[in-house]
Amino acid sequence: MSTSPTLPAATSFDAWARVQLARHPKRPHALDYIQKLIPGFQEIHGDRCFGDDAAIICGFGLLRERPVMVIGQQKGRDTKQKLVRNFGMPKPEGYRKAMRAMALAEKFGRPVVALLDTPGAYPGLDAEERGQAEAIAYNLREMARLRVPVVSVVIGEGGSGGALALGVANRVYMLENAVYSVISPESCAAIIWRDAKNAERAAAALRITAPDLKALGLIDGIVPEPGEGAHEEPDAATFHLSAVLDKVLGELAAMSADELVRDRYEKFRRMGNFFQE
Repeated sequence: MSTSPTLPAATSFDAWARVQLARHPKRPHALDYIQKLIPGFQEIHGDRCFGDDAAIICGFGLLRERPVMVIGQQKGRDTKQKLVRNFGMPKPEGYRKAMRAMALAEKFGRPVVALLDTPGAYPGLDAEERGQAEAIAYNLREMARLRVPVVSVVIGEGGSGGALALGVANRVYMLENAVYSVISPESCAAIIWRDAKNAERAAAALRITAPDLKALGLIDGIVPEPGEGAHEEPDAATFHLSAVLDKVLGELAAMSADELVRDRYEKFRRMGNFFQE
């Protein structure tokens, strides 16, 4: 017998409002959280194949005295930074750098924390020439095999495979006003209704908000945001994120390497399965 999960009531306004908050120009980005969460952060550069991609930041540091590897997608704040960070759209070398960092984390027994915030992987010709799809697919496979705890948090936009390439984790969380989707509302509206102006309607239909995805079983929890959003009180938002990460990393630390791999495999196998005896 096939059953559907019970979803919370959602209006197009609710969903679209969260999309706008996820894209707010003053919303904290990965580097903002890293600077507050990880004292002594030591960044790693380059994929050892082509070059460095500033859209992805990787490095070792301490999270509440716990050694971790942190990987974050960085959009940039002003025009100059956005150009340097490619508006948070990673290229193949970014994903390969992230995978190199995760391999180092596995070698030294360090848990991985990934902060997802991208409109999607860069779709340009140069990225395709250097194997964008292959780089994402490789990350999906190798992350599933990592023998250390992996926690991913969508802190803003979680755009399609560009975000999922860092999202194969034992636990996946979202900030309260973050969104996670296979396609942007504008692109979905352009395909379905032939008009991107229907983005607000598409946002509700896509079920991309944290409450929707929690009800569907696609994420494990929601990190609360202060006031009207994380941009209003970045320090409070960082405190909530730190508390959640510390708690879940403590829980995962009790699991063996084999248990972590099995847990991650079973988690993703269950997704989208709404059949009951």
